[in-house]
Amino acid sequence: MPDLPAPDLLAAAALGCVAAAAVLLLLAWREHRITTGWPALLRSGESDICLLFDDCRLIDATGPARELLDSVPPGECDDWGRLCRALGPRFSGFPDSPDPVRKAGRLEIAADAPMAQGHIVAEEIRGGVRVNLVDQGADSRASAAQRHRIHVLESELATLRMAVQNAPQPVWQISDADTVTWANSAYRALAAKALTKHDTGTGPGVQLFDLPDAKGGEVARHRVPVSIGHGGAAHWFDVTSIRIEGGKMNYAADANAVVNAEIAQRNFVQTLAKTFAQLSTGLAIFDRGRQLALFNPALTDLTGLSAQFLSARPNLMSFFDELRDRQMMPEPRSYADWREEISEVIDAAADGRYHETWSLPSGLTYRVTGRPHPDGAIAFLFEDISAEVASTRRYRAQLELGQSMMNHLQEAVAVFSPSGVLSFCNAPYCRLWGIDPDSSLAEMTLADCIDHWKGRCRTTPAWARLQAFFSDPGHDAAWQAEVHLTDGQALTCRLVPLNRGATMIAFQRKALAEPAPELTQLTG
Repeated sequence: MPDLPAPDLLAAAALGCVAAAAVLLLLAWREHRITTGWPALLRSGESDICLLFDDCRLIDATGPARELLDSVPPGECDDWGRLCRALGPRFSGFPDSPDPVRKAGRLEIAADAPMAQGHIVAEEIRGGVRVNLVDQGADSRASAAQRHRIHVLESELATLRMAVQNAPQPVWQISDADTVTWANSAYRALAAKALTKHDTGTGPGVQLFDLPDAKGGEVARHRVPVSIGHGGAAHWFDVTSIRIEGGKMNYAADANAVVNAEIAQRNFVQTLAKTFAQLSTGLAIFDRGRQLALFNPALTDLTGLSAQFLSARPNLMSFFDELRDRQMMPEPRSYADWREEISEVIDAAADGRYHETWSLPSGLTYRVTGRPHPDGAIAFLFEDISAEVASTRRYRAQLELGQSMMNHLQEAVAVFSPSGVLSFCNAPYCRLWGIDPDSSLAEMTLADCIDHWKGRCRTTPAWARLQAFFSDPGHDAAWQAEVHLTDGQALTCRLVPLNRGATMIAFQRKALAEPAPELTQLTG
């Protein structure tokens, strides 16, 4: 700090003293205003409940006002906040800070309840805020705080009455004599359009709901219908009855959507049951607890399990144990392995991976499929495929017989599909041309075969005509030609159209003594 001359130091000290004196005078004036001026403002208030605030701090209050403010415990908020909480149940429009009062200069706030009396006047005076609670028409014998509490209770009562009266659900009270003593607007509106068996007239005194007598307990719940109009459909309600002194208070909730959904679900289940009853496939559905929930008649026919056993809702293990006892599934090697195998079956069915063919000791063959269902359920399908398996076996036997027969022919035979792909050849063909089509995973086409034949034969126009035959789908005349192997051996090449667009090409070795014309047309 630079050194100042003595006159400057004296001037600075004098200014400091003046500033300190000004602050002291301002504080003294403020204290004087608080102690002398504002109490007069308090006494000039419009009611017994009057409070003075310097910002959010309470300066002074009348006795009834302090009694009102003491209803809110201190420490949770400032003085203005305590007043807000005390007045809030009756005056929700009271500002949460003095700022709106200072800005407007004067605010009048009416009570929330339409019929409630009294209002608040908050105004800015001399830098402070004065709050007056004016109760009109109140009992003069009660204190101001008591009158305020009475008004709060009346306001809450009016709010509750309005809430219950305008509730969308019917609410009504009945006496011990089963007569309606009070009902809200929703009940009266329902009574105006409902027809009951108790009374052909309408009105709040009509008992709309047939409620059975509750045996014990303070709360009873019932689902009952109400007929709307003459011959109208029933409208369902869930009614809760609460025992009160001298009767019951009843609350009805619209259950039409729930009832309609239950009816639709029941009809859907009945439709499914009728559909399942016509199926030839056995159906067993187990719920998430692995108990049998649904089965159809075909299941009893296929498995031999009695309807009595199935109706008892056995679990999955009991179900498969019964199948094993009746020899309606493959016999396990050991019971321990069997239990482990069934656990694997259940796990696979839950993932949709179980698909097995059961060959039974009786000679029957079942296809068993396990599929997951919603909510953790599992469905098993049992289908008798014995006829299908027998037909497949017969077809396979016929194919094997035909293959064996073709292998014993002297002719080398090859059959091509309409698209020119080799689909069959016999053993003489493989020996003649030195190839085995079954050893290759790739398809062998006519072009591949012609190239192979050309490589083992002398040049001849028969190959070009053979290729042209497949290029003309409309040509269906059989023909034959003579080709020669590279060693001079003559072969008769015969082409014959077959059913469904297939074509057979047969090669027959010719005797050396026979003449071998180059090309011969078959006319027959």
